[in-house]
Formats: sequence, C-alpha cells, structure tokens
Amino acid sequence: MSSLKEVCSGLPLDPLPPNRGRDPNVPHAPTRSPNLTAEEERLALRNALRYFPPALHVTLAPEFAQELRQHGHIYMYRFCPTLRMRAYPIDQYPCRTCQAASIMLMIMNNLDPAVAQFPQELVTYGGNGQVFSNWAQFRLVMHYLSEMTEEQTLVMYSGHPMGLFPSLPSSPRAIITNGMVIPNYSSRAQYEKMFALGVSMYGQMTAGSYCYIGPQGIVHGTMLTVLNAGRRYLGSDDLRGRVFLTSGLGGMSGAQAKAAVIAGCVGVIAEVDEAPLRKRHEQGWLMEVTSSMDQCIKRIREAKSSKTPLSLGYHGNIVDLWERLVLEYDRTGDLLVDLGSDQTSLHNPYNGGYYPVQLSFRQANQLMSTDPTRFKTMVQESLRRHVKAINKLADAGMFFWDYGNAFLLEAQRAGAAVEKDGGGATEFRYPSYVQHIMGDIFSLGFGPFRWVCTSGDPQDLAVTDDIAATVLEKICTEATDCIRQQYNDNIRWIREAGKHKMVVGSQARILYSDQKGRVCIALAINQAIADGRVSAPVVLSRDHHDVSGTDSPFRETSNVYDGSAFCADMAVQNFVGDAFRGATWVALHNGGGVGWGEVMNGGFGLLLDGTEEAAKRASLMLNWDVSNGVARRCWSGNSNAYETIQRTMETNRQLRVTMPFPVQDEHVLDRALQG
Repeated sequence: MSSLKEVCSGLPLDPLPPNRGRDPNVPHAPTRSPNLTAEEERLALRNALRYFPPALHVTLAPEFAQELRQHGHIYMYRFCPTLRMRAYPIDQYPCRTCQAASIMLMIMNNLDPAVAQFPQELVTYGGNGQVFSNWAQFRLVMHYLSEMTEEQTLVMYSGHPMGLFPSLPSSPRAIITNGMVIPNYSSRAQYEKMFALGVSMYGQMTAGSYCYIGPQGIVHGTMLTVLNAGRRYLGSDDLRGRVFLTSGLGGMSGAQAKAAVIAGCVGVIAEVDEAPLRKRHEQGWLMEVTSSMDQCIKRIREAKSSKTPLSLGYHGNIVDLWERLVLEYDRTGDLLVDLGSDQTSLHNPYNGGYYPVQLSFRQANQLMSTDPTRFKTMVQESLRRHVKAINKLADAGMFFWDYGNAFLLEAQRAGAAVEKDGGGATEFRYPSYVQHIMGDIFSLGFGPFRWVCTSGDPQDLAVTDDIAATVLEKICTEATDCIRQQYNDNIRWIREAGKHKMVVGSQARILYSDQKGRVCIALAINQAIADGRVSAPVVLSRDHHDVSGTDSPFRETSNVYDGSAFCADMAVQNFVGDAFRGATWVALHNGGGVGWGEVMNGGFGLLLDGTEEAAKRASLMLNWDVSNGVARRCWSGNSNAYETIQRTMETNRQLRVTMPFPVQDEHVLDRALQG
C-alpha cells in the first residue's frame, strides 16, 4: 500500500509500478468510441508517452495502445495508486502551504470510491466528468502541490499540469481550465477525438474543479426543487402521499431518493445499472429496492394511500415504468404520479448517459461500442417513447419538468413531441426547473453554497452547521417575506442535516444562501477557526450551478429572455473576478450539466484559516460571486434581481450597477417598427 508521501513524490519510474489493470471490484466507465484514424491513434499514443523518458516507451507503448483500443482512452492504469483515495485530514499532506494541501484534499475526495462514479477512470460523476485525463496527471499534480510555495500558481490545461509559475501571495494557487475549445470546433464528435488524444477534457462542473462533495451537493437543491414544485404545481407545502417519479441513482442523480424523503413525498427512481442502485441502498439513501414492476406499482399505491414518505428504487428502465403507469391510468383511471422529472445523463446520450428501453443494460453497453450508429437510432426511438408516455400522463394532470440534464433538448433532436407552440429558442412543452422554480431563487441571490471541514472531524462539521443556522436565523428576522421563506427552508435543512446522515466522503455541508448569508457564514466560520472552536481550516466553495457561475441556455440561464441566454460573459467574468478577489483556486469549463458545447461554467475554492487576510478575501470575493449574476439577471429584465441588486447597492456604496429602464408602452415598439 502506497503512502501520501509516495503519491506526492512524482511519477514512479524506477522501478515502474506493476500493471494491475482494472480493479474488478469497482464500477468502470463504458467504452468510449472516439473513431480515431490510424494516424490519430498514433498521435494519441505519442501524446501519452510525452510524460515518460524514452527508455520506458518500449514497455509502456503496447499497454497504452491496448487501453486505447479496448477502452477508447489511455487512462494509464499502471499508475493508479494503491493508496486508498479519500479526503485525509489536511495536516497529513506533505506540502509547504496549507492552501496547496486544501487542493490535494479536495482532489482526493473527488476520486474516493465512495464518492466517484468510475474512480479508476478518474470520473467523479455524470458518466464522463473527469478530474484528470490519466493517472500520470494526477501524480504530477500532487507532486507540484507538495512543492508549491505561496509565490507560485499551478496552471492546469484540461487535466494537464502545465507547471508551477511565479505569482503573488494574493494570487490563486491554481488556475484550472477544462475544454476551452475554439467555438466552431466544440462538437461532441470533435470532443471524443480530443479527449482520446489527451488534449482536452470534460470536467463536468465540480469534477474538474475539485469541488464535488458527493450527492449531498445536489440533495438540498433537489429537495428545494421538489418543495417549490409542490407549492407551484400542487398548491401545497404538504407533499405527503404525493408521488414524484424520476430516473437515475448515479453521482448527481443519486440525491433524488434522499431529497424526496426529506421533502415528505413518495420518491420512485428507476435505474438500469444495479451497481449505483445497490450503492445508494447500502448508504441508506434508498429505502427500498425492487426489480418487479408489479411490486413497484403495489408499493406506489400503498405509500400514496398511507401518505408515508418513501424512496423506492426500481431496477429497470424508466421508459418501461412510465409506460406501465400509462397502462394503469388507462385501465383504472388512477393517476399514480403527481410530479415527474428525469436525471439520466443526457448530456452524454450515446456513451452511457441514456440506456434505450429496447436493450438490456449489458446489451446496450456492448452495442454502443460495436455499432454506435445503430445505438444512436435506438436511443432516439426510446426517447420518443419516453416522451409519449409522459405526455399522456401530463394531459391527465401530472406535472413534469426538465431537470437541466438536456432531456428535452435531446428529445427534441430525436423528434419527440416536446415543441411549445410559440415558444422561444430555450422553451419546450415542459419548463426547465430553472424557468419555473429555481430561476427566481437565483435572481434573489440564493444558490448552493458549501464548505468542507479539512480536519475530517464530524464535530467540526456540527459546529459549522450550528454557526450557519444561527447566522441565518438572525438575518431572517430582517428579511422580506419572499426572502424569509427561502431562509426558513434552509434553516430547517441545516438544523436537520446531521440526522439525515448525508456525508459521503469529506466532512462537507451545503445550503442555499444569498449574498449576505454567504458572507456572514464565512466570516463567522473564519472567526470560529481563529478562536479554536473549529479545529482546522475550512474550504468554501459552491456548485457551478449557481447565480453567477454558469451560462447555460437550457438550464441556469433558461429564464433569461433578452436574447443573451446563449452568451457566456457572466461565467467568464465570474471566473476572472473570483481569481483577483481572493480565491485559492478557480476553474472555467466548457460543458457541465447539459453537455459539451452547450454550457460555460466556473467555480472556486477559498480556504478559511482564521486570519484577517482570509476574512478580507472571503468578504470581497463572495460579494462579487453573487452580485455579478444578480446584476446580469437584473439587466435581462428579472424583477426579483432588480429589487435584490437595488438593496445590495443601498448597503454597499462602492457597488454601482447599470439599471435597465423597461419599455412601458408596447405600442411605442409597434409604431416604430411599422414605420
């Protein structure tokens, strides 16, 4: 078993570690289909060998070539450490600066088998959300971080460590970019080639920025979505006996089961892959599992009747389940589902993100590599059936929304009936959850704020939970009614978080907070570190899926209607602004959530160590990190954002935002255009 010191010592070359191949005890990524030419295969191999002295090429070249042909990518399994991947306490990392150690901790958490979807392929979540492209990169990054001083910055090009470059103590310790491809070449087909060549990488959101905290990171947002969907569609805060049907129990979608129970409803989640289903059940996130359709329908009826909260995992295809519910409705008149959505990884529809109903799981994995064209045809046929069943139940009174996974976008491309009469470029028959639910929350400045206690001590997490709840309870007394409801939802969440046992991997917590809440929580935690009430530094972060972090016309910015939904200035400005306002590391990604070429998004990590400097950085950076997006949403015409940024300017006289004047008389436009 290797040690942290050995993992941080660089590439082991003399002697080479034994090639143990793939571990059969962990899940593995589907075979990729980059369709490389003979010359491109040669280039991929040459690129991979760049990390090693020529004397080793004769040994490594054949095994790398085999990986490329067998798996569609060169992962360099030989260099996967035997050390158990997890977030070790920060003081155990061999390094010169605590800032570097915090990055190391977060990287190893992203690759923890309890957290990562395909740990040996360096995939954290979403089927293809990479931390690095290969294990040589991991080893080099850990080595650079162990040697880094506070006058150096690690520069990361799509998983590749370009090196340590001189910088200021106030500069970020790492600058990460993933998938920064010239726009005209940012297609899925080009991506598959570039990833196989080792020159670009899909970092999803928090995979490639080292800020994933396990499915807890999305539990809270999913709970808020379901709660607010109940308020909007069902007219009630009480979801007992209401059935929420969806699919996916993987990295992000695994949160749905836990979120449904916390919200008080009956959550039924279909999953074709037994491994994540079993994993969520063993973790206690999923209460029951069945592979029997009849048993599934029976339990839905029982839980609906008894109004008992339940998370039920159905081992099978979601399309079969939707179609069976249509059959139940046609036979009995019983509408057994109230709310519906989908979290299959449709940002990656033809490489394991979506499994067509016509094939078994095993058959699909085989066909996607042996006959990609036929597989694509079957996926699109399955999507049409999927939508047809949803449409039938929606016509009967079920409410469905797109969860920002490109479900409606890919369904439209497949020819399914999802068009909205008179709809704009980002509108479909069903709304995205941002358009109807979370968009207004973002415009109030609320979004997924999170922190990680680097001691690894659950007691530190309990202390920070109490600090956050106390801060929000104090702020809540002065809030408007609209904002107070959001605070109350989050106070309830944080007060109950411990009993729901949501920690997977690092000792982390997430809650939705606005600008004032984030800054006040950060400063209070920093003071607790200074006072010794929290025993070690704390890393602040957030999901990229936030107020300012992501430009995504079919998700985060789908409720922006001034024509700028397809513009990415906000995400890029956020990345740059966080970098020079105090972030410890920053990341900017192409893709994430909806998929490659569809999104620009960024994130950050900021280390709190109890110093006045950390407090100054947190205040300056967190204020910008929220105000940027609220200002953009205000300019696009959102009334919530207008009021929010007005209040923010009143409390901070240094903030001056250009405010829009609305057109009050539409006839002015009519007359001008008719002339």
